[in-house]
This record gives sequence, C-alpha cells and structure tokens, in this order.
Amino acid sequence: MTILDGKKVSNDIKNEIKQQVDKMIAKGEKVPHLAAVIVGNDGASLTYVGSKVRACERVGFESTMVRMSNTTSEIELLDKIEELNQNDDIDGFIIQLPLPRQINTQKVLMAVDPSKDVDGFHPENFGKMALDMSTFIPATPFGILELLDRYGVETDGKHTVIIGRSHIVGRPMSILMGRKGFPGNSTVTLTHSHTKNITQITSQADIIISALGVPNFLKAEMVKDDAVIIDVGITRVEDENSPKGYVITGDVDFENVSKKASYITPVPGGVGPMTIAMLLKNTLLAREQRM
Repeated sequence: MTILDGKKVSNDIKNEIKQQVDKMIAKGEKVPHLAAVIVGNDGASLTYVGSKVRACERVGFESTMVRMSNTTSEIELLDKIEELNQNDDIDGFIIQLPLPRQINTQKVLMAVDPSKDVDGFHPENFGKMALDMSTFIPATPFGILELLDRYGVETDGKHTVIIGRSHIVGRPMSILMGRKGFPGNSTVTLTHSHTKNITQITSQADIIISALGVPNFLKAEMVKDDAVIIDVGITRVEDENSPKGYVITGDVDFENVSKKASYITPVPGGVGPMTIAMLLKNTLLAREQRM
C-alpha cells in the first residue's frame, strides 16, 4: 500500500512555481497576482483564505484579500467583481464559498471574467474542460489528477467510481477521468445520494474517488483488494480527547480500507494541500496568458 502524499507533492509544486516566479523577477516581469474575495466571517473560510495568502507569499506571488461584511448586498459584491475584472494588475481571483443567503452564488460566479476564473467554476471554463479544450480546471480535481500523474497510478481502462456529484469535485472528476489521455481513459460510474446498491458498485471499482462529506462512509467491505482510494471528504468530528475538541475525518474508514488499497490518500494531508497548490498553478497560467 502506497500513501498518496499530497503534502509532499504540493510542496514540490510550490517549489517548481517559485523557480518560475524567480525567473520572471530576474527578467523584470510582473509576478502573478491572486485576489480572494471573502464575504462574512465564516471561521473555516477565513482560515482557508489565509492559507492561500501564505501560499502566495511562499512562491513569490502578490496577493490581495478583499473582505466584505456579512450584510453585503448582491449588487455590492457584483460591483466589486467588476472592479477586479477591470483591474489589469490582478491576474486571477476567487470568490470564497459559501456566500450569505442574500446573494445568488451562480449569478456571482457567472460575473467573474473567465480569463481570471482561476477556480475554474465559470460555465465557459467548465464547458471547455468538458470539450478537452485548454482552460482552468477546478483546483481540487486538478490536484487529484496531479497526484495520480506524479505517482504513476494507472487509469487507462480502469473502472472509476465517483461518490458525490457536486459541481466542484464529483461532476468535473467524472468528465476528467473519462477523457482521452493520462490520467483518464477510464470507464466512469458517477454515484450519489439516490444511487441504489452502492456497495455492489464500489466493490467492482479499480479507483474510488469519494467526495461525499460523510465521515467514514466508505468501509473496507465496500472496496476490492488493490483498489486506488482518493478521499476528498473533510469533516470536523467532535472528539473530547483531541486538544482542539475535534478531529478532521475523511469519507474513508482509513484504518481498515488502507489494508486493502494499493494507493490511498490520507485525511488530512492528501487532496487538501493539492487544492491550494493547483490554485497557484492556475494563477501562474492566468499570468502567462496575459503576458
């Protein structure tokens, strides 16, 4: 069994990006600039955006955090997005989700200039991805592909089962794993909350990508020997024995499933670190496209 170490690979990617940024600086070129818009005071979102800012500092990017109050109106947010769209100093920006109830998330994501949509959520970029055209791939699916690539995990002709159909992970992964090329060329089954006999389906899978958000959902009896397990789930579970009062748990019963798997991602330290690394990679791509 091999651990797919997202922490190590993400550090490798950041080092590679820093080398490219150093070359830009040596040539007197403008370095990539990533902006993040956060509306409200959600603790998890603030922590996540903060880690993105620190990652930018590490690789030599410029970064801007735009904080807006929880009472921000949809019009005010759309005005801020248009301001970022028109700002030539900003190469890419993200809108941290979730947004407050008074704001239509889809309308907001549609307002982002596709050439600056480094999250890869705009329908134009999603459509290009589905058509195998060059575009920004959503950061978490991009990170999963990079892990499979760097560890040389065989995907050609394999049966990939995806658990969860979100627009952020499940649905794009179903497209990407079935595309021509590597990683890809697999036969994909997309499962969700209405799927019947899910154990029968997962037990036939060569690769399982779980993005459900239900702690320890995937049990050992649901997995065949030597399967590849990608755990995207990340949930805080109360634990009185933990100094923080909680532990971070994935969708996979790691202790038991890892005994059967050929490759498996840990939680934390698997897919999570890859998401930020690939966001940086998309921002570098955005900068290169604007040069």
